[in-house]
Amino acid sequence: MSRYVDALILELELVSASLKPRTVFFGGGTPSLLSLDNWRRIMNAMERLDLLGAEEWTVECNPATVSSEKANLFRKFGVNRISMGVQSLDEDLLIRLGRIHSRDMVMKSFNRLREAGFDNINLDLMFAIPGQTMEIWKSTMEEAIALGSEHLSCYEVIYEEDTPLFEQLQAGEFEVNEELSCDMYEELIDTAASAGYIQYEIANFAKDKETLASKLPSYACKHNVNYWRGGECQALGPSASGFVDKRRIRNISNTERYCKQLELGHRAHESVEQLSPLALAGETAAFGLRMNAGWEFDYFMEVTGYDLRTEWKDDMQRSVDSNWAVKTEESFRLNREGLRFADLVAEWFIRPNL
Repeated sequence: MSRYVDALILELELVSASLKPRTVFFGGGTPSLLSLDNWRRIMNAMERLDLLGAEEWTVECNPATVSSEKANLFRKFGVNRISMGVQSLDEDLLIRLGRIHSRDMVMKSFNRLREAGFDNINLDLMFAIPGQTMEIWKSTMEEAIALGSEHLSCYEVIYEEDTPLFEQLQAGEFEVNEELSCDMYEELIDTAASAGYIQYEIANFAKDKETLASKLPSYACKHNVNYWRGGECQALGPSASGFVDKRRIRNISNTERYCKQLELGHRAHESVEQLSPLALAGETAAFGLRMNAGWEFDYFMEVTGYDLRTEWKDDMQRSVDSNWAVKTEESFRLNREGLRFADLVAEWFIRPNL
């Protein structure tokens, strides 16, 4: 871990001169596993390189690794948002998922974060877990909402190769129930809305300080909105993916090789792809349709230089004809059913990188 932190600081030093972050997100893994000493080294390096002061700074935390000392250290250096990987509040399902935390740890960690002064906390939840009934899912949502978090991110379980769940599925230990999965998603939308959360993206729900005072709820994750709206981002660490100067950049995924490259004084890039203007616009259109608001035509033109109403006219009509989208004079967006098929619609909007 210490060698990794050394390499991360070297990478920070390589990009700091051209970077003044508006948002910061430590995640894609469990960064809260790092020791207090390693966190201090990262924070001190960011302070030295003038990388503090972001408008929104999120750290992902596992409920089993949130100590009061870490929470207070995060607050001291300007972290103002925590995303906690709860996944489930059912002990049997946590065991099935191979999680290291318990429901009791979730409650205690949430309280520690509040005591440290965090007033913007996201809870990650998962549905369609094997063995999860609708009753268990409803109970998890009710308990999570009762905690009073400002944001919920709720995802359907994914069966990735080389994971215990995938192996259990391949061995026939359970079957995937797609109908129940869809019902759970619909229940999520209704339950979140009744509790005052506003759905602003397929899997994301946020509270608003002033009943829809803006197009996005106050507690929407600004960092993720930047991704969906085609904004630039520097990405640091093994397997991180960034977007700079119209280039998609992916870092080496192997941690040993990542560290070695930076120790030699080089960026740890595995691939760099230069996107054509049209390919970039198509990708931006596709990602933006994940959001409930979709795209205002004038704003899309401002971001990409292209007009949705011309280049993607047929794709929009196809979406409307499928009863998945709403098109007006000013904008285009997917409706409630259409958001369930956003990945398919995205394929229609993507353009080849010629």
